[in-house]
Amino acid sequence: MTFHTPAVTGKVLDSWAYRNGVKLEFSRLGKPVDNAFIESFNRTVRDECLNDNWFLSLEHARKLIEEWRVDYNTNRPHSALGGLTPAEFAAQFEENFQ
Repeated sequence: MTFHTPAVTGKVLDSWAYRNGVKLEFSRLGKPVDNAFIESFNRTVRDECLNDNWFLSLEHARKLIEEWRVDYNTNRPHSALGGLTPAEFAAQFEENFQ
């Protein structure tokens, strides 16, 4: 297993983006509203999963987080998706654009 510093990871990401024609856009430092959707999701994960569980091992954490993710995406309707679950929304999207 290889571990990289954030600087090395950043250089690898920048190189990949350049090779693939991807323009990277960064949030302004101290401006979480620049990326409000992920900030909201991160808060939801923290409040509903990470803060509510006691992880006994990395394997246990992966299991509980995966269970939460499946529930979040398949069982819970989201107001931002018109009351659909993410799975229902994705299926509807696929159906409409095939």
